[in-house]
Amino acid sequence: MQAPAALSPPPSVSLRAQALQVLCTSDPAEKVAATHALFEAQRAGHTHLNTGEPLVPDATQPLPGRPARPLLIAPVDVPQRSPFTPEGFAMLLHAVAHIEFNAIDLALDAIWRFPDMPADYYTEWLQVAHEEAIHFGLLRAHLQSLSHDYGDFAAHNSLWEMCIRTQHDVTARMALVPRTMEARGLDATPPMQARLRKVGSPAALRAVEILDVILRDEIGHVAVGNRWYGWLCERQGIEPLAHYRRLAREHSAPRLKPPFNEVARRAAGFSQPELDALLGT
Repeated sequence: MQAPAALSPPPSVSLRAQALQVLCTSDPAEKVAATHALFEAQRAGHTHLNTGEPLVPDATQPLPGRPARPLLIAPVDVPQRSPFTPEGFAMLLHAVAHIEFNAIDLALDAIWRFPDMPADYYTEWLQVAHEEAIHFGLLRAHLQSLSHDYGDFAAHNSLWEMCIRTQHDVTARMALVPRTMEARGLDATPPMQARLRKVGSPAALRAVEILDVILRDEIGHVAVGNRWYGWLCERQGIEPLAHYRRLAREHSAPRLKPPFNEVARRAAGFSQPELDALLGT
C-alpha cells in the first residue's frame, strides 16, 4: 500500500508585510480576526521576518483601515455623559473600545514601519496587537449586549495623530505612544473602575472585570515601549529623561496630569527619576 503523500506546510508570510496588510483592513471584526491569525501564524512558525524588507503602503488602501463610523471629531467636541445613565455608560464603554481599536493599529504600525530592529521587537509588538484585539473584542461584545455597537458614538483621533507625528523616528514613537499616550490608561483606569463600582449594575460590574484584564495587559504593553525606548537611547548614547523632554516638546505631546498610578507605572518599567519628574519633585 502506497504511503499517503506528506502534507505541505502552510506557506510562510512576511510578518512585517502582513502586519501592514492587517493595518489596512477596515472592518473591525476582520481586523481583529486577521490580527489573531497573524499572531497564531507567527507562533506556529508560519511567518518569516526580514527586518530590512522595504515596505511601501498601497496608495489605494487606507492607512489605517477604518470603518465609516465612528465619526471622528476634535477631542474637546466629544460629548461627556455620566456613566450613571444608560447612554452615558454606553458612551464610556465606546470610548474605551475606540482606544483599544486604535491600539491594535498602533502596534501593527510599529511592526511594519520601522525596519532594522531586533527580532524580539517585532514579535513583542505582535503580541501587543493580539492582546489589544482581545480587549476590543471584549468591549465590543459588552456594547452589543447593551444594544449598541462600535461606531454608535463620535470619537477622536489623538492616538493615531501621535503615530503620524512620530512616523519617521522609532525612538520618538516608543517615547510618545506607549510611554505617554497609552500609559495614561494606567492612570485613568482605577478611577474609572471606582465610578463604575458606584454605578453598581451588573453591566457596570462586568465592565470593571474587563478593565481589570485591560489594565493587567496594558502594564505589559507600556513595559514593551519602555524597554525599547531604553534600548534605543542606550544604542544612541542618549540620556533617556532629557531626551524624552525634548521629544515631548518637539512633537507636542500632551501634558500629563495627576493622579498617577505609580504602582502600575513602576511595574511597567518607569524609573524613580521619571516618576519624580511626573510628580514635579
